[in-house]
Amino acid sequence: MYKDFDFSVKKFDQLTVRELYEIIKLRVDVFVVEQNCPYNELDGKDFKALHLLMNDKNNVLAGYLRILPEGLSYETPSLGRIVIAPNFRKNKLGRILVQKGIDFVVESFGKQKITIGAQAALENFYNELGFVKISEVYLEDGIPHMDMRFSHN
Repeated sequence: MYKDFDFSVKKFDQLTVRELYEIIKLRVDVFVVEQNCPYNELDGKDFKALHLLMNDKNNVLAGYLRILPEGLSYETPSLGRIVIAPNFRKNKLGRILVQKGIDFVVESFGKQKITIGAQAALENFYNELGFVKISEVYLEDGIPHMDMRFSHN
């Protein structure tokens, strides 16, 4: 299934204007509009992040996540802004995207631990990918979240 998609990881300054627009549009469409959560989506962390893009064979952005270096949000590298475009939400693409993010961090940085701030409703999804809950549930922008950690053995 993932063979129908192209994955690329880019630094902020390597993103084309079109890619940046598509990323911001997808994040705002899902995290602000769909989830009815009006907050500042542009938090200043994108400049230091690596951006993992998942494009279909027509070069349409199907999924995205950002990889933050250790020390920016957590003491470990972290994955965030994990999103699949609504018209691509099928065939477990979210799992494929997150696994690609995990693989990139482990292979590129040699890091064994990755932290995420996950929406509490997605705890089981992340458990299936090897993440375990490491915090109590807290509210972030009005949505219940929890910190979870992946440990590569």
